[in-house]
Amino acid sequence: MNKLLLLVMATAASASFAASAPNNDSVAYKNATQKAAADYKSAKDACDAQSGTAKDVCVETAKVARANSEAQAAMQYRNDKKSMQKAQTEVADANYNLAKARCASMTGADKSGCLDTAKSAHVAAINDAKEGRQMADTAQTGIDCSNMTGTDKVGCETRSKTAQARDSMADTMITTKVKTELLAEPSLKSLDVHVETTNGTVMLSGFVPSQAEVDKAVDVARNVKGVNKVQSSLRIK
Repeated sequence: MNKLLLLVMATAASASFAASAPNNDSVAYKNATQKAAADYKSAKDACDAQSGTAKDVCVETAKVARANSEAQAAMQYRNDKKSMQKAQTEVADANYNLAKARCASMTGADKSGCLDTAKSAHVAAINDAKEGRQMADTAQTGIDCSNMTGTDKVGCETRSKTAQARDSMADTMITTKVKTELLAEPSLKSLDVHVETTNGTVMLSGFVPSQAEVDKAVDVARNVKGVNKVQSSLRIK
C-alpha cells in the first residue's frame, strides 16, 4: 500500500490545549484565521518555483496546513459542535485533495487503487465529522455527573461535554500530526502504519520492512507535541 496515502489522510492538526474551556473569543478566532490565511498565501507563493504535479502537491499541502490551523482556532475559541464539525469536514476535504494530487503522477492500476483509497478515507472522515465522533465518552474526562441533580447536573454535563470535545479533538490532531511527520521522514521508505491516539497515547500498528524503521517510526511519533506515550505493535514484513 502506498505510504503517502496511508499517512496523508487525517482530520486535524496536532495541538495541545489548556484545561479550561475555550472563551469563545471572536476577536482571537478572527486573528487566528487571518494568520492561517496569511500563512497559506506565503506557502502557496513558495510553490510557484515548482511545476506540474510537484506544484499541485505543494499547493494542496499548503491548503491542508490552513485547514488544520483553522480547525485549531475553532477548537480554542469556539468549541461548539457546529464549528468543530465544519472544521473537521474542511480538514478531511483538504487531505482528500492532497491525496488526489499525489495520485496524479501514477498510472493504470496503481492510480486507480490510489484514488480508491483516497476516496474511502475521505468518506470515512466525512462520516466521522457528521456523526460527531470527535466527542469522547464521559469516562475519558474523569467527570461523573450521574449523582447530581438540577442546575448542578446541568452545569456538570456542560463541563463534561466541553472536556470530551477538547480531549478527543486534541487526540485527532495528534494523530494527524504523527501521520504527517511519518510521511515527511525520508528514512521511512515503505510504511504501512495505522495510527490511533487516546488521551495523548499514540498507538502504532501495521508493517514495516525493518527494525530500524520500527524504531524510527516510534521515535518520530514520540517527538510530536502533545504525545504522552507511544505504544508500538509494528511488525516486520
